Amino acid sequence: MNLLLVRPRVADLVFHLYGKPLHPELFDILAARTVQRDGYEVRVWITRTGHVISFENDDVLLTEVADVDQSFSDKRRFLHYRMRGEHTGRFLCCNNILYQTSFQVETVSEDVFHHIHDEILADSVKRGILHNFQPNHRLAIAPLGYVVVEAKHTSLHFATFHTFPEENTIIKSQTLIEKKP
Repeated sequence: MNLLLVRPRVADLVFHLYGKPLHPELFDILAARTVQRDGYEVRVWITRTGHVISFENDDVLLTEVADVDQSFSDKRRFLHYRMRGEHTGRFLCCNNILYQTSFQVETVSEDVFHHIHDEILADSVKRGILHNFQPNHRLAIAPLGYVVVEAKHTSLHFATFHTFPEENTIIKSQTLIEKKP
């Protein structure tokens, strides 16, 4: 099995922020977790090609998608980026809820890639949600999807890491959702 059948090329990926829910059947969900905190809920899905994270409280529903480019409606799409280089975005929702994100696509040497891969595996033992894909043969490095959620009373922070061994590429993102005074 070729790794390209497991993970698409990084150039085929996009990053979106929607103000609506997206149905689970639209994604190949490999790992899932729900976090409930004072007045909000976060749903995390690691997909074959990235992640979907939904934040919902009484006033706001936001869905962050890092996945292959599907033809979703532009309706209630607040941010859109191709997965290339580095991007930052922000969106002020109703009731002073601020969404801020940044992501970086980084291609590194094989040695650095192996080191980062090992760090993600070590960190995932302590926290977060990890999906370790099956490699295409027993000596190959498996792609990883990793999400860490830190939920607090007035803010939510999550960091994601997706590895693409065939391209020696890591996609890293950080998102902060907080209630502004």
